[in-house]
Amino acid sequence: MLNSVTSGFEASLRQVLPGAAFRDVAATYLEEPRGTHRGRAGLVVAPASADEVAAVIRAAGAASVPVVPYGGGTGLVAGQVAPEGPMPVVLSLERMTAVRAVYPDENVLVAEAGAILANVQAAAEQAGRLFPLTLASQGSARIGGLLATNAGGVNVLRYGNARDLCLGLEAVLPDGSVWHGLKRLRKDNTGYDLKNLLIGSEGTLGVITAASLRLFPRPAAEGAALIVVPSPAAALSLLALAGQRIGEGVSAFELISGMGLRFLAETMPQVRLPFAAAPDWLVLVDLGLSAGQDPEAALEGLFSEAYERGLVSDGVVAHSDAQRQAFWTVRESIPAANRLIGAISSHDISLPLGLVPEFIARGGEMLGALGDFRINCFGHLGDGNLHYNVFPLPGQTKAERLGEKAGVQRAVHDLVNEMGGSISAEHGIGRLKAADLARYGDPAKLAAMRAIKAALDPGGIMNPGAVLAEG
Repeated sequence: MLNSVTSGFEASLRQVLPGAAFRDVAATYLEEPRGTHRGRAGLVVAPASADEVAAVIRAAGAASVPVVPYGGGTGLVAGQVAPEGPMPVVLSLERMTAVRAVYPDENVLVAEAGAILANVQAAAEQAGRLFPLTLASQGSARIGGLLATNAGGVNVLRYGNARDLCLGLEAVLPDGSVWHGLKRLRKDNTGYDLKNLLIGSEGTLGVITAASLRLFPRPAAEGAALIVVPSPAAALSLLALAGQRIGEGVSAFELISGMGLRFLAETMPQVRLPFAAAPDWLVLVDLGLSAGQDPEAALEGLFSEAYERGLVSDGVVAHSDAQRQAFWTVRESIPAANRLIGAISSHDISLPLGLVPEFIARGGEMLGALGDFRINCFGHLGDGNLHYNVFPLPGQTKAERLGEKAGVQRAVHDLVNEMGGSISAEHGIGRLKAADLARYGDPAKLAAMRAIKAALDPGGIMNPGAVLAEG
C-alpha cells in the first residue's frame, strides 16, 4: 500500500537534499495541456544530479511514497500528473539541463534529461550537426520526457522515433540504484536491452537522468512543397513516388485536410494560407538533400510526374527558406486551431500505410452513423500516424456534445484495432489511455509488462496509474 507525503517524509528528504532542490507545489506541476486531468502533490523536488534523484527514489521506496516524474509538462496523455491516490512527490528534472558533451566526429551528443529539446537542437547546430527530433512543443519539452514517451514528431519518416535517436542512458531505477549506461556505441550486444525498456516506459520503471543522442550531418539544401491531391489514396501513391525519385532525401510527408485549413481561416487569420479555396486534401513534402542537389528541381520533377499520373492537381514549391517556414507554419498551427474550435474527442493513432485511405473512408462513414460531426484528419502520413480529431458542427460548442465523447472514442479505437493499428502512435499511454491499453493490448504482452513492472518496481512507487491501469 502506498502512502501520502508526510511532514516526516519531507524532513527526511531535507536531510539528504540541498534546499535548492525543493519547490513550491505550484499549479505548473499539476496541470497538463489538454486540461483532462489535474494532478495532486504533497511535495515537489528538483534534484540537480543522478545521485540526488537516487536519494529521492530511495527515500520514497522506504516510505512507500509514489513518485511522479515531471519533464516539460507537455505530454498529452496525463502521464505527468496524478489526479488520484496518495499524495505523491513530484520529481522535476528542471535543474538537470546541461549538454554534457558533443562529439561531432562520432555524431553523438550527451545531454541531461532536463535539457530542453530546442537547446539540444541548437547545441547540435553549433557543432555543425543535426538532432532531427522536431515537434511543436520543442521549446519546452525536455529530453527525458521525450525519451520516456518515445516521442515522434515530423521527421520519423527519415530519422525514426526518439528511441531510434538514443544510444545510451543514465537512469535511476526503482530501488534507487543508478544505471550508468551512457555509452556511445552503435553496437552493444550484451544481453537484455535496458535502454529500450526504459524508453517508452513513461517513468513507471525508473527515471531517465541523461542520454547519449544520435546526431546527423546537416542537409546541404532543404526545400518544401504544398501539393494538392484528390484523395488520401493519391497522397499515398505520391509518397511512394517521392521515395522512388528522391529516396532518403524525403524528410517529412504530412497529410493535411481541407477541414484543417478552414479551421485556420476561422480561428487564426494571421496564418497565411497557400490556396484561395481550401482543397479537400493536400500534402506537405519536405526535403533535405546533399551538396550539389537542388530541392526545387527535385520537387518540380516530382510534381510533373505525379501530375501526369493524375495524382496531383495543384501545388506550390518554396523558393526560399522563409517560404518553406511559412508552409510549416500552416502545418504546425493546425493543432492550435483545433484547440480554439474545441474537439469532442482527439485521437493519436497509427495504421499500416496501405490501410490509411480505407480507415479515413470507413471512419467517416462510422461517425456519420453516430451523428453529425466535423472531422479534422491530419498527420504524419510518411509513418502512418494520423491525428484524427472529431468536432461539433458550426454553432455548437464542445461542452454541448461532450456526452458523446466516450462513444466516439470507443468507435474510433475499435476500428483502429480491427484494422491492425495502434491507439497510441506517438503520445504514449499515460493515464488517459491506460484503460484502452487494457482493452486492446495483447494479453501476453500485458502479462509480460506487468511482470516487468513487478520485478523492477515491487513497491509500485514509480508513476502509479500510468501505462498499466491499477486494480
